[in-house]
Amino acid sequence: MLYSILKIWVRLAAKIFFSRIVVNKPQLLESKGPLLLACNHPNSFLDAVLLDILFKRPIWSLARGDVFKKPLYIKLLYKLKILPVYRTREGAENLEENYKTFNACKELFRQNSIVLIFSEGLCINEWHLRPLKKGTARLAFSTWQEGTPLKVLPVGINYSSFSRIGTNVLINFGELIESSNFNLNDVDGKNNLVFNQQLESQLRRLVFEIPKDDYALQKEMLDIPLKVYWRTLLFLPALTGYLLNAPLFIPVKAYVRYRVKNTDHFDSVMMAALTFIYPGYLLVVSFVFFLITCSGYSLFSLIVLPFTAWCFVKLKNKIG
Repeated sequence: MLYSILKIWVRLAAKIFFSRIVVNKPQLLESKGPLLLACNHPNSFLDAVLLDILFKRPIWSLARGDVFKKPLYIKLLYKLKILPVYRTREGAENLEENYKTFNACKELFRQNSIVLIFSEGLCINEWHLRPLKKGTARLAFSTWQEGTPLKVLPVGINYSSFSRIGTNVLINFGELIESSNFNLNDVDGKNNLVFNQQLESQLRRLVFEIPKDDYALQKEMLDIPLKVYWRTLLFLPALTGYLLNAPLFIPVKAYVRYRVKNTDHFDSVMMAALTFIYPGYLLVVSFVFFLITCSGYSLFSLIVLPFTAWCFVKLKNKIG
């Protein structure tokens, strides 16, 4: 229930937080399981949130195990369909827990579910595919060897910025990888190597390779310019949107940047903060307008503020 409610609400929030989301094969968003999404990982938990709200069916995500510390957190994360994966840096004694997670994933596949794994194993804000870990291959082969007809879908996510609200996102899906591509009787090491070679070959075509300081190439590959007439029509409501929403946006942005400095979580935390704080801000502004005007027309602010914020997002710079 919690997952379903949040999915609806975050889908609405994404209309403002993202300017454009472009998917190369939108028909795949209707996919059924058993399916493993093998994705790059440029933008913390926002990557999982993005795919969650786009796919029609629920997605189980694998997340770093160090957030699964307290019983309350564990219970909440499971309700949000998040399972832990432990890395060596989080303690070698926790690595055994990964077998429990993999077994849980295989049970989900038997139930025709969809699971998301970040094949690089590490999040860094960059336009670059990093070396792949073995976890994706191990999970796939372990599932295939039990007779489950799992399919693996390579996914490349490309953001126009990691620090600006209203970014463009380009999501590229590759070709399905199936068990028939491999000899399941080969030794694990060889199969893992061949699998990663196939997955990496696809992801290199799906994930953009752009130096961080190459602004021109970023703009060429990631910008989606508006037509001149749209820019003209949206200018005044966009200016209004900036003025009306700045009292919330500016302090929240400053606080989030302070809290997550020297990490790659700014974009994710910023969206989470605005998603849950913005409704309260709308109610406060509407109440203030009511006190000023003593009129029910103040309720229109519940529509005007989000609409003008959307206009501002459409016009603002989305690169860098």
